[in-house]
Amino acid sequence: MKKPKSNLVIHVFFVIVSLSFLMPFLLVVSASFTDELALLENGYRLWPSKFSTAAYDYLFKNPKILIDAYKVTIFTTVVGTFASVFLMIMVAYSLGRRNCSFRKGLSFYIFFTMLFSGGLVPSYILVTQYLHLKDTMMILLLSGLISPFYIIVLRTFFSQLPESLFEAAKIDGASEFQIFFMIAIPLSKPAIATIAFMCVLGRWNDWYTPLLYITHHELRPLQYILYQMMASIQAILTAMKDTSGVNLDINSLPGVNLRMAMLIVAAGPVLVIFPFFQKYFTKGLTIGAVKG
Repeated sequence: MKKPKSNLVIHVFFVIVSLSFLMPFLLVVSASFTDELALLENGYRLWPSKFSTAAYDYLFKNPKILIDAYKVTIFTTVVGTFASVFLMIMVAYSLGRRNCSFRKGLSFYIFFTMLFSGGLVPSYILVTQYLHLKDTMMILLLSGLISPFYIIVLRTFFSQLPESLFEAAKIDGASEFQIFFMIAIPLSKPAIATIAFMCVLGRWNDWYTPLLYITHHELRPLQYILYQMMASIQAILTAMKDTSGVNLDINSLPGVNLRMAMLIVAAGPVLVIFPFFQKYFTKGLTIGAVKG
């Protein structure tokens, strides 16, 4: 009888912990639907003290802008993630095989790029003046295409696969491409799914690349649009505070609740796709772990 009671205590404990992690998100949702002045006076609550959709009205004042931004973000995230994962698993698979020549030197070369970068100014000159990728969709796809850290993680996973599987496949007449696509990739689904989810998060939340290289309105992704909206409303609030002799209620303008609404709009799609990656993500948490 002791064992069921102990399990019940453990389950209750983890339910409480789970709710504590969920609480901040519920507060964000509630704040996004709360009037700005009521939010400043009453603080954050699980239920809006004064319901208001002013933040969402401001965000969707021109829905075409957000829709176009969603299209750009979804395209760059899907295509960019697929290209990144495919290229990185090919490199990592090659480095993870014991019969790969110069694999130690190539691994050090990849690791070395994690320590030093070319710098912001040389990168900007390279992209704009030599590669001529400014204001193109290609710069959004190529930015962050390869991650040395993810390659090292995948290489560690591939190196742990039994070499006997590859040798048996070769005896049966399988080529290197067949071994790669029919054996290595299916056995590495947890690692690949984990890296893919990390790439999705990185590309979905990227606002810095378009800030540097994108000026055309039709190429602006979602995060950059939200960044510009927040900068605009902040500039309005600052200008109104500095205006003397004008009686305006600046607290009624969306500020804090606008930030919360932006978070919901930006994080919503990621929250939707996370359950599909969850079973692979939990398996991939131990990728690269070293046995004691």
